[in-house]
Amino acid sequence: MNEFKPGLHTEARIRQELKANPRLYQAMDLLYIPLLELQSRLEQELAENPFLELSEPDNEEDLQVEEEGQDDADDEVDWEEVMLDDFDVGGPRTPYEPREYLEPVVVEDRNLHDFLAEQIGLLHLDERQLQIAGEIVGNIDDDGLLSCSLEDVASGVEAALASVREKLFSDAGEIDGAEAREAEIEALNRLFAPLGADEVETLLRVVQSLDPPGVAARDLRECLMIQLSRLGLEDTLAHRLVDEHFDGFVNRRWTEIAREMGISRREVQDAADEIAKLDPRPGSRYAAEPEQYVIPDLVVDLIGGEYMVFANDTGLPRLRFSRSYREVVADREKFVGANKEFIANKLNAAQWLIRVIEQRRRTMLEVMRFIVTAQREFFDKGVHHLKPLTLRQVAEHIEMAESTVSRVTNEKYVQTPGGVYPLKFFFSGGLPTVMGGDISTRGVQARIRNLVDEEDTRRPLTDQALVNLLKSEGIKIARRTVAKYRDQLGILPARMRKRV
Repeated sequence: MNEFKPGLHTEARIRQELKANPRLYQAMDLLYIPLLELQSRLEQELAENPFLELSEPDNEEDLQVEEEGQDDADDEVDWEEVMLDDFDVGGPRTPYEPREYLEPVVVEDRNLHDFLAEQIGLLHLDERQLQIAGEIVGNIDDDGLLSCSLEDVASGVEAALASVREKLFSDAGEIDGAEAREAEIEALNRLFAPLGADEVETLLRVVQSLDPPGVAARDLRECLMIQLSRLGLEDTLAHRLVDEHFDGFVNRRWTEIAREMGISRREVQDAADEIAKLDPRPGSRYAAEPEQYVIPDLVVDLIGGEYMVFANDTGLPRLRFSRSYREVVADREKFVGANKEFIANKLNAAQWLIRVIEQRRRTMLEVMRFIVTAQREFFDKGVHHLKPLTLRQVAEHIEMAESTVSRVTNEKYVQTPGGVYPLKFFFSGGLPTVMGGDISTRGVQARIRNLVDEEDTRRPLTDQALVNLLKSEGIKIARRTVAKYRDQLGILPARMRKRV
């Protein structure tokens, strides 16, 4: 029988591990973020790292700290000798650039509900009616349509009133004077009386009479009818079309509607054109959408017949090593104390950040220069001449990883003579041509859009007709591909585009 002998022992093993490098993460992050966010990030680094300062506009000399000995942990540091008089360890430094002190201004953001509540406040409604109207407004979505049934509105009002019923009656019972007490209780009885469907319907009509026209409608049909009524068009063909033939109108079945109404197809189309002027989403104009600003990261200019690429980084803080700290750090014999690690970390972080920013700038310029070379015809002639281009092609040319190119082009914009484009715009698949080359799918979509815009609306181009026209221009494409591109462009089928 073997005996088990417990004990401790050591064993040496060799294995490989892949550890995340925080600096690598920082480099990838700075490569990924757009210009505005990068500007904020650099301003934060400038405030937190005492070894960084702004490069003066009139002196672009980059002061570099000698690399040798920066990571030497054996040197002793006297932190008090190194830091400025008003600097605390780990705290922010006083920036060199002047600050602007502006009083913050509160900008009022009024949405659809605020606009409706303001109008309701101008009406002569009692407490019960205000409760119902408020519940209706609270259930209006961003498009301006009522998002629930009237039964749900009634349930919401009753639940809200039930939560305060007991307290209100209790307070009423404590009112001095029998006459005043009875009057208050009678008013509360009217407030808490059972809620009928007709009462909710009446208040819905009140809310629907407010601006914008069509608000609080229960569906698109009611929304359009409200707007037509507000315009005084109740007795028109357009009103009849929405009221009696809404399904056919939505599906653009003009011939069927004309036959049922005993009128010409042209009259139906003219009425549909009047309806098309209405707003199917009356609340959208009040939807609170954050403003989005786009600042191009790159600029392409035509100079002397050649397209030149520039980095649009004039508003970006230009960092360099601080003169004052560089002079202090140069005398390393003074470094004695317990804060040498902090000094070394800040020095290395400053040097690393400057290198990463410069590498980001060079990489973006290299990528954009290749794009300009590959898409020269686009810059000269327009989107129809956009060529197929992939991230791999760019990555192989600049000898970088495909993931790096993806990060460089993500959420970045370039200003060109033809407008501002996201860098991702220049990348797309391609379709073969009869000449043996390829054409970008974006170029094909643009051509389909132009062909439809120029078609005879009495004989609109079918998908097969588009296929034939594209083939006559040397583009090989299947009918189902044309249908897919047409749907992506929001173009209706030929039968729904036909007019007389």
